[in-house]
Amino acid sequence: MSIINADLHCHSTVSDGTLAPEELAARAADNGVELWSLTDHDEIGGQHRAAAAARSHGIKYLTGTEISVTFADQTVHILGLGFDADSAQLRQGLSETRGGRRQRAMEMAEQLAAAGIPGTYAGALKYVGNPELISRTHFARFMVEAGVCRETSEVFRKYLTEGNPGYVPHRWASLKNAVRWITEAGGMAVIAHPARYPFTANEEFALFSEFKAHGGQGVEVVTGSHTPAEYLRYAGIAREFGLAASRGSDFHSPGESHTDLGQLPALPDTLTPVWDVLADRIL
Repeated sequence: MSIINADLHCHSTVSDGTLAPEELAARAADNGVELWSLTDHDEIGGQHRAAAAARSHGIKYLTGTEISVTFADQTVHILGLGFDADSAQLRQGLSETRGGRRQRAMEMAEQLAAAGIPGTYAGALKYVGNPELISRTHFARFMVEAGVCRETSEVFRKYLTEGNPGYVPHRWASLKNAVRWITEAGGMAVIAHPARYPFTANEEFALFSEFKAHGGQGVEVVTGSHTPAEYLRYAGIAREFGLAASRGSDFHSPGESHTDLGQLPALPDTLTPVWDVLADRIL
């Protein structure tokens, strides 16, 4: 296993991060990242900028995205790494996935207004670099600015989540299609932060089984929202399903993210890193 400081999961202003791709590349370089990927939600519009910025800082780069998928009535995120950023099929699939975000956001705003919090749609738009990608995170930032909550984590405890005002489910891409778009564009599909999904043991087994059957090849083992115990748990699942292991901070913003770019522990031993499998796709 090659041991390098790889960070293959973060977000820019192209989706719901607060830093531009160029700023993220500089931050990654300052933090000692050797291999980087920008994985904006359902979007690859920042890929050429990110790759150029990585080169300017002497960092190796893998193309990336994070696709929203509906599985067992839950939203699951699938990372795509090392694909052709000019793939027309991947771009079309991501465009279709983004399509429902605006209507969903308007319904979220209606619920929040009924709960006594007006103006959230217009407020959230102030934080959106791409209106097609308006998300709960943008609403949360505005609600902190408006004094509804002290920090974004408090917003998600009280609003925008199932059972609370502002929660509107959305049907995303299918697991099969997301994996197919990535693999047919020459990349690797990776299950992002698997510990975050509220699945039963049987549902989680079904997720990994179907993912592998559709051609998925990797799982994010070490990530910002996982605990040390979860690193070990998903290392075991990677070995059980024969999946490569990924590592990424899921960094969004200096003021919000608990883990900075490049600040994660190394992958557990005996795993095959995704960057070893994708060596010929590294830019």
